[in-house]
Amino acid sequence: MTTTVDTFTELAARIGAVAQEHAAEHDRDATFVTEAYDAMREHGYLRLAVPAELGGLGASMRQVCHAQAELARHDGATALSVAMHQYLTLVQAYRYRKGAPDAAGVLRRVADEGIVIATSGGSDWLWPTTRAVPVDDGFLVTGRKVFCSQSPAATVVATCAVLGEPGEDAQVLHFSVPLAAPGVRLEETWDTLGMRGTASHDVVLEDVFVPADKIAGRRPYGELGAPLLTATVHFAPVGGATYHGIAAGARDRAVRSIEAGNRGPMPLTALPRVHRQVGLMDAKLSTSWWSLMGALDDLGDDYVADARTLATVMLAKRQAVLSAIEVVDLAMDVMGGRSFFRRSGMERAYRDVRAGTFHPLTPEATLTYAGKVALGDPGVAE
Repeated sequence: MTTTVDTFTELAARIGAVAQEHAAEHDRDATFVTEAYDAMREHGYLRLAVPAELGGLGASMRQVCHAQAELARHDGATALSVAMHQYLTLVQAYRYRKGAPDAAGVLRRVADEGIVIATSGGSDWLWPTTRAVPVDDGFLVTGRKVFCSQSPAATVVATCAVLGEPGEDAQVLHFSVPLAAPGVRLEETWDTLGMRGTASHDVVLEDVFVPADKIAGRRPYGELGAPLLTATVHFAPVGGATYHGIAAGARDRAVRSIEAGNRGPMPLTALPRVHRQVGLMDAKLSTSWWSLMGALDDLGDDYVADARTLATVMLAKRQAVLSAIEVVDLAMDVMGGRSFFRRSGMERAYRDVRAGTFHPLTPEATLTYAGKVALGDPGVAE
């Protein structure tokens, strides 16, 4: 396969066509986007970001963003679900480039075995309540993780737990747990405003054994240490591109609706108000995409996951998410009352796109973090 942006967006469009066919029923029933994941396995989308020499498609972070934006045009829930797997795969690819000895093995499993990586990163963030108790050769972990997107399809979940009593002197351990491990169970709790097809259920851990040599990183409790910083650097562009794609799909539906409304003495395409609204949607979509791509340009190919890098990509994500919400609102205004019908797909985009404000770093937290880093704060625990 020739590794071009067009190749990857065409692949995403094929997956998206399958996802779109089932999107309304999964949204209505809050059931997982199973058919889309079957198509991803068939066409290799789950190994998109695995380096080619390890059996993957070799997509860069920029190429993953293009693919995710295209997929989200068809169905936001499918795109957000797999965004979690894609960004964690990008994390492993980054670690592989930086010489981490275990990264190649994880990436080969993604390519050869088709493992799917989930995360609980958005649930307990800096302050996990899940507890780790030292035992011989490892730890026993107990707790509940929420917002575990794509959990019905996941093989492992990347998560963390606090060692000792939660507090400023405690240490947080980062590790991955197989969902088939003894003591791990899935509780179907996902019944939400939007992104209902992600099936982001709770993962419950009860005395789950984690070997000491499987601890991938440590950080102080309440601090943005290296493991979280590396994860968020890779999530921000992929997440931003996903919400951008939802808005782009809403814009396209609105334009098709306008073109279909060219009847009577004053067709919609002749109205200056409509011209301005479409122009404003395109302006917001263009500038937010330029923000995402410009951030990746600033990073370059040999970037380091540090505080300034995080501030750069988080500011771009903030722009993409807030612009996406505005664009969907504009698209509904253009369509008028027709957008209020569930069959339009527009109200689903309206609900789905608002999930973007909840991912760490939130829009307001992004401004605070960027300001602190600009004023000399290290932005990460030493």
